[in-house]
Formats: sequence, C-alpha cells, structure tokens
Amino acid sequence: MQRCAHTDQIRDVEPSAEGCEECLAMGDSWVHLRECLTCGHVGCCDSSKNKHATKHFHGTGHPIVKSFEPGEDWRWCCVDEMLVQDACGRLYEGTPARRRLLHLTGRGDQRPGGAAAEI
Repeated sequence: MQRCAHTDQIRDVEPSAEGCEECLAMGDSWVHLRECLTCGHVGCCDSSKNKHATKHFHGTGHPIVKSFEPGEDWRWCCVDEMLVQDACGRLYEGTPARRRLLHLTGRGDQRPGGAAAEI
C-alpha cells in the first residue's frame, strides 16, 4: 500500500478554535470540522457550504488534516488524497466499527466514505 509522503509536516499543534475559525467569525454554521496538523487551524469540511478546511489547504499548502469530530481518529493527506498511516502502517481511521466496516468491505485503503476527495 502506498504511503503518504507528507507525514514529516505533522506538528504537535493546538486547535485554533472550538469550531470553524472563519464560520465562527462570520456567524455561519458547518457540518463537520477538520484540524490542520501543521498549524492547528480548525476549518469546516467540504460538506459544509464554506469549505474552509480545503480553502486553508489551498492557501497554505499544509497537507494533512484530521477529523476534529468526537470519536473519530482519521487523518487525510490533501496532496496524496489518501488516508494517512501511522509508523506501523496502520491507518488512522476512526472508531472500531468503522475499521471493521472497511476491513469487511475490502476498502481499508480508501478514505472515510470511499468517496471523491473531501476533507
């Protein structure tokens, strides 16, 4: 399985906000949250109308985000468009139920939802 080539850019970061930084400033809402693992920016996902996490990636080039949702533990590389593996080759991909589903369906190498790139 191919590995993300950008894990050297992961830093020990603090979240920039409790919600999407830009949506909070403009009084808007979001669907899900993503945290940049290079700087800690918290932005809304691509299912949200503003897509601030993707805008942050395009504006900064910071490649890896993680889910900022309770109970989820997956990481996504926006450059390689793939789930990020830990040092032992295991995917960061969320709850035990989610891991079991991916294993049973043979989709362990895909991103959550198996859909086109959305962060």
